Amino acid sequence: MASRGCSVRKLTDNPARVRYALIVTAKKFYDWQTAGGTNDVMHLVDCLERAEVRWCAIDGIAVNHWAEEPMVTRDVDFVVAAEDVDRAVSTLVGEGFTFDHFQWSVNFKGQSSVSIQLSTEDIYLSFPDRSVPADVHGILLRVASLEETLTGKVLAWRDSSRRQSKRIKDFADIARLVETHPTLWSLLPENLQLEIEKPAEPC
Repeated sequence: MASRGCSVRKLTDNPARVRYALIVTAKKFYDWQTAGGTNDVMHLVDCLERAEVRWCAIDGIAVNHWAEEPMVTRDVDFVVAAEDVDRAVSTLVGEGFTFDHFQWSVNFKGQSSVSIQLSTEDIYLSFPDRSVPADVHGILLRVASLEETLTGKVLAWRDSSRRQSKRIKDFADIARLVETHPTLWSLLPENLQLEIEKPAEPC
């Protein structure tokens, strides 16, 4: 028992080892939840970076970076700069992703249960210009800025064509962002301010 305690102390005394252990655990959990999704997401990131596409993740992945207590999502939504859309699609298809083209998105599938969606709506096309590096589930990628992550979630919540379960999750994601970053409450539209409690002012 004493030797096990010593090993734990040695691990926790080394910040690099602690971070490595947390990353491995996060990746394994995400992999389990998504039937191997880690490889698909890492492959997606690698393809876009090597092609020098300006891009960033939005929606649930971005929320998981900005909010406390990240939640696993099987959806990976991302956007690219307007001039990079065609190059992004051809790059990913050339790297083995299958795809379906819709009016406002291109949906990709890899080898896992992760659903990858490239949004082509105009409002998102400038998001990559203000993206930030992030570590989500132990995967290094780019995510939309805090304010634009909120903007995207509000737009999704307002979309009455989305399934009720999706809109409920959108609402929860907005609440998570506001709870973590109270200054965002003032940016909410009035109807959401009536639904989401205003955070207490910091002491």
